[in-house]
Amino acid sequence: MAQTGFSFGRLLRSFGYAAKGIVASYSKNHVNIKIHTFVALTVILLGILLTISSMEWAILILCCGVVIAAEMFNTAIEALVDMVSPKWDSKAGLVKDISAGAVLILAITSVVIGLIIFLPKIIALLN
Repeated sequence: MAQTGFSFGRLLRSFGYAAKGIVASYSKNHVNIKIHTFVALTVILLGILLTISSMEWAILILCCGVVIAAEMFNTAIEALVDMVSPKWDSKAGLVKDISAGAVLILAITSVVIGLIIFLPKIIALLN
C-alpha cells in the first residue's frame, strides 16, 4: 500500500536521490555539463567584477540554472534512449539530436542575454 501524507524521512530520501542524480551528471563521461558549469562560474565572477544589478543577477542565475538543468535532462534522455534502443536506430538518434538541440538553443539564448548584460558594462570600462 502506498504511503500518503508528509514524511520528513521520505523528503530527505528524495533529496538524496536528487543529489545522487546531480553527482551522476558530473561523471567523467559527461563533459558538456562541466563546460556549462565552468561558464556559469565565469558569469558569476564577471557579475561580481562588473557589479551587476539584482535584476541582472536574477536573469543570469536563471539562465545558468536552466542551461545546466537542460543538460541534465538531455543526459537522462540519452541514457533512456540507449537503454530502450541499444542498437543504432535512426528514430532513437533523432530523439537524442532533438534533445541536444534544445540544450544548444538555451545555451545560445543565454549567451545572447549575457552579451546584452555584460557588453555595455565592458564597453563603458574601456572608454
